Amino acid sequence: MLMARAFARNEVRPLEIGWVDEIRINLSAAEQRVATLPGRRTVKNEAQAGWLLKAVSCIDLTTLNGDDTSDRVRRLCAKARAPVRADILAAVGFADRALYTAAVCVYHRFVETAVEALEGSDIPVAAVSAGFPAGLVPHDLKLKEIEASVRGGAMEIDVVITREHVLTGDWRGLYREVKDFRAACGKALLKTILATGDLRTLRNVARASMVCMMAGADFIKTSTGKEAVNATLPVTLAMLRMIRTYHERTGYKVGFKPAGGIATAKDVLTYQFLMKEELEREWLEPGLFRIGASSLLADIERQLEHHVTGRYSAFNRHPVG
Repeated sequence: MLMARAFARNEVRPLEIGWVDEIRINLSAAEQRVATLPGRRTVKNEAQAGWLLKAVSCIDLTTLNGDDTSDRVRRLCAKARAPVRADILAAVGFADRALYTAAVCVYHRFVETAVEALEGSDIPVAAVSAGFPAGLVPHDLKLKEIEASVRGGAMEIDVVITREHVLTGDWRGLYREVKDFRAACGKALLKTILATGDLRTLRNVARASMVCMMAGADFIKTSTGKEAVNATLPVTLAMLRMIRTYHERTGYKVGFKPAGGIATAKDVLTYQFLMKEELEREWLEPGLFRIGASSLLADIERQLEHHVTGRYSAFNRHPVG
């Protein structure tokens, strides 16, 4: 089923080139802003456990490896249904509440496997598409892959954009591409992957973010996880500022998904703090915030066990998939 949202879905709107041209990013100011965050914001004990449980509910539990198998995807889906051990949940007072990840993210090949494994749950399947991760297949094949994933039961589509459009300043080309992606998705949510590590400047990241939102993206996402540089805090700040500006101008709320390199509980807390400071409280919920990750869940469960017992356990006691 689709993630419940208490707000209107973003709509395709005309391309406003003026909005794109006016974007400016002060790199040193952005770096200074995020560098101070870990020292200014921290939570401990029960508060930290609460933030981490919220993070679990925002994870798109992901496997995007060349050696993926149906069995691995089924194990990942089982973990998505029960992401934290029952004894840990009971110890932190969460035994009577449902906890599951926001989605399971897989290649198109495994969409139907994941849909079957998640049957009866509220967990949607997200499929990476459009020639992931390079995004260099013909445009018509990208659209066919999106449509095939939707037919297979995917309720969310993570689509990588053509970086060339951004690097050459072809904003109309990017807009047309993402608009077509949105149409191919139908009712499925569209997450546009910017591959920010390939875009060279924060200004390019910010401009691409704005164009994707005008073209109807439901989420803007940092990375495929396959680039040399994936999610970073300066990139996140630039994208969040664009989400805020877009909301102020249109009234529509667009979600954010950092992906790649977020592997520890400490990492995800920093991203949550930045989200809280830059956007409204609603952007901490899975309807507007996702984290593309796999090993992150194991570290969160490990930190929660430490909170309960005072001891750290081995990572092999917290398998993900």
